[in-house]
Amino acid sequence: MRGSKLVILGLVVAVLSCQKGQDTRPNVLFIAVDDLNDWITLFDADNPIRTPHLERLASKGVFFSHAYCSSPACNPSRVSLLTGTRPHKTGVYGNKSDWRKALPEVETIQQYFRRHGYYSVGAGKIFHHHWDGAFHDTASFDDFLPMPDTYPDSPIPAQKLNGFAWYGSKNTDWGAWPLEETDAVDYRTASYAADFLSKPHGKPFILSVGIFRPHMPAYSPPQYRKRYPLENAVMPEVKVDDWDDLPNGAVALMEATKWFWQGMERAMEIDSTAWADMVTSYQAAASFADAQIGRVLDALEQSAYADNIVIVLWSDHGYHLGEKQHMEKFALWEKTTHVPFIIVAPGQAAAGTEIHAPVDLTAVYPTLIDLCGLPRKDDLDGMSLLPLLKGADSPFPPALMTYMQGNHAVRTERWRYIRYADGSEELYDHTRDQQEWYNLAGDARYAPVLDSLKNFVPQRSAAAVADMEKPTAVQSTEYNPDASSRK
Repeated sequence: MRGSKLVILGLVVAVLSCQKGQDTRPNVLFIAVDDLNDWITLFDADNPIRTPHLERLASKGVFFSHAYCSSPACNPSRVSLLTGTRPHKTGVYGNKSDWRKALPEVETIQQYFRRHGYYSVGAGKIFHHHWDGAFHDTASFDDFLPMPDTYPDSPIPAQKLNGFAWYGSKNTDWGAWPLEETDAVDYRTASYAADFLSKPHGKPFILSVGIFRPHMPAYSPPQYRKRYPLENAVMPEVKVDDWDDLPNGAVALMEATKWFWQGMERAMEIDSTAWADMVTSYQAAASFADAQIGRVLDALEQSAYADNIVIVLWSDHGYHLGEKQHMEKFALWEKTTHVPFIIVAPGQAAAGTEIHAPVDLTAVYPTLIDLCGLPRKDDLDGMSLLPLLKGADSPFPPALMTYMQGNHAVRTERWRYIRYADGSEELYDHTRDQQEWYNLAGDARYAPVLDSLKNFVPQRSAAAVADMEKPTAVQSTEYNPDASSRK
């Protein structure tokens, strides 16, 4: 008997010796999608935008049905998530905010993982993409494939609308392009990820994959555009007097971006199908993005890493396609802040779980630290979601969103409360008004609700950081010169 025990002990020692020096911490697949809203089948099977690969991913992990960005603009949203900081504390509010100059010592997720022995690689759009990668953080990666700006020779709708000047910009464009899927930027990004996953790596890695579509210009190859024919267009519902009950703070904040919807109204006077063409092009671009994510998931399933990897997928903000007479993002309403958010963490949460508690994306950084067993980081603004993943009935504060200095939104399971810099307010009851058509803030019956939600609004907001100085060698592709740091 004693001999048998010694044999067993010897085998254990041998196994441990073989494993000595091996790092068994989980790898990380970190997928960012640009401008993907909640009108996808991941949220509701009846939604028009089909996203089978996002649903496939959610079936393997946890889907947060009420997840919200920190800020409804690319740069501040991504900086907030990637650094674990909130915009109202950093002053990074706009798409031109020079975030790294303002936060020189702050570690990004990728930097933190690198410091703790991870190999960090990536491709596509992770940080804000303007100005030929000027906002990108090279210190976050051991290797990175940048996203080039590629456009057709001339804007597609401009040809259809006889050169209508509003469509002359590169970004306010949409349609079937490029003709070959393999020529698309996101195809290139997904191929980089697939190639990386096919190779052996000597230490754990964090692979960051930034999918650009459905960001404007809403391009996708012809086979995707054909899935959403113009004659069958499913369009957003619009209330013609939707702005009548908005407070002064909302009107002032939205003034710089109202031109997009006004331009669409003018376009429809020339071609009544212009709006539907744009909407269906966005839908096609979203399905194209989903397909590229599917290619990455296929590569992962065929790789040696499929059983030891944490996956997080998120969108940097939502997107309006005409709802509330608004286009794109840059607002504090539901449609522009509600985002897809999925975590796959084997052994930590049951596959196919759906969590309805409102959360915001400042949770990503601390959650990844916990899931990978890294040392706790005490200077993060968000809370780890690990208790929710494990099924604990853990109280979380409402989701908090910020757009520009002093403007905030709070989202509970029932309410969306918005307080603007001038003190004016909006309140929407999502049990009765999911479209946010009826602002209840002026109704005295809801004063107790307002009072309770005000407690979650920051009392102070940092001054806006300086905008980055545009590199002289970069040609601007921006389409609204009057929007200042918003674009």
